[in-house]
Amino acid sequence: MSVNALYDYKFEPKDKVENFNGMQLLYVYWPNHLLFCAPFALLVQPDMTFGDLVETVIKPAAAAHPDAAKADFLNAEWLLNDEPFTPRADASLKDNGIDHKSMLTVTTPGLNGIADVGY
Repeated sequence: MSVNALYDYKFEPKDKVENFNGMQLLYVYWPNHLLFCAPFALLVQPDMTFGDLVETVIKPAAAAHPDAAKADFLNAEWLLNDEPFTPRADASLKDNGIDHKSMLTVTTPGLNGIADVGY
C-alpha cells in the first residue's frame, strides 16, 4: 500500500552529518546472524582505519553471537551500499569510500548462524 502526503511535506533533516560533531553514522549488517534483528547503527570517526573499525567497534558489537569468535571479519566478503567492496584495513573509512549513513554488509563464509540455521 502506497502512502501519499496530504500537503507539501518539507523539513530540515536532523541526521545530517553536520549534526554529529565530526562523527558519522554507519550501518553494519551481518546476514544469517539473526540474533541481531537489524543492522548495527554505529557512531564512528571517519578518520579511523577500517582495521580499527573491525577490532574496536564491529567485533565488540557482534561478540554476543556464538559465531563471532570464529568470524574473520577482515577477510570476509563485504558490500558497501549493496556493491561489492574490498576494504583496505590500513586506510581510513573516508579513504575506503565509507561516508555518513553508509551500509556495510559482511558475509562470513562457513558461518551461517546458530546451528547453521541463520539465527
